[in-house]
Amino acid sequence: MATAEHKHPNYMAIFWYLAILTVVEIAVIYMPLSKFTIGALLCALALGKAALVAMYFMHLRFEARTLGLIAVTPLVIATLLVFVLLPDGFAVVKKTVGVKAATTEPAKH
Repeated sequence: MATAEHKHPNYMAIFWYLAILTVVEIAVIYMPLSKFTIGALLCALALGKAALVAMYFMHLRFEARTLGLIAVTPLVIATLLVFVLLPDGFAVVKKTVGVKAATTEPAKH
């Protein structure tokens, strides 16, 4: 059984796509948007860059689909962990803000 040779990708084109995405990320930082929107845009751009690197430089584009799914599994697990731990993070921030407010109030004589 002969395996078909895959065509080598244009690595310079991928490099320029990554460079352009990096410039877009820098531009997003200076946009007059909310912090949440900036964070969401930066995460989306980072995922796009990670996908390009994984597909072409790690050659996942030319592998079986199962290998790609194995590579995506840690991303899914990390995303789930972030959403599971978010309530704890908000609770710590709320508690810290309450402690700071109590300590900065002037003492009454």
